[in-house]
Amino acid sequence: MKKIILASQSPRRRELMEMLGLPFEIQVSEAEEIITSTDPAAVTEELSRQKAEAVAEKISEGIVIGADTVVAFQNKILGKPKDRAEAEEMITSLQGQSHMVYTGVTLLVKEGVHQQSHTFSEGTKVHVAAMTEAEVQKYIDTDEPYDKAGAYGIQGIFGKFIAGIEGDFYNVVGLPVHRLYQELQKI
Repeated sequence: MKKIILASQSPRRRELMEMLGLPFEIQVSEAEEIITSTDPAAVTEELSRQKAEAVAEKISEGIVIGADTVVAFQNKILGKPKDRAEAEEMITSLQGQSHMVYTGVTLLVKEGVHQQSHTFSEGTKVHVAAMTEAEVQKYIDTDEPYDKAGAYGIQGIFGKFIAGIEGDFYNVVGLPVHRLYQELQKI
């Protein structure tokens, strides 16, 4: 199999890639992220493609995997909170509700001057339990909300507020492992 390169510095994506049992290396994409869509799934596909293409420019051969994950509530993308007030606003809006998490993935196969790519996205519905004001405040007092889209990580301390999901758990963490495995098998 060709050399696999993950175009991400995310420690969570690194752990998820390790689950595939395939050797890979990491090259961080320095692509400027340009969004031309408002559809959350399309945004993740667009950004994953930009990341993969930026890394593919630096190599002569291999499979580059670009990925991007967004949290969407009522079809509005929730990024990483800038401050405590924004984290509180995000968690307050998500509690007691359901929302979607989308991860877009681009597999770019490069062989010399030839390259082909395949992009897909996966969506997972996440149900968050109702939270008291005290629970919201205690959560945003931690460091967890501030480096994560939607102000939470399902695999962290916020996990106790996840009432259920419909879809791939790992997709919410940052990479749809099973779908990625299936797509890699096709190459």
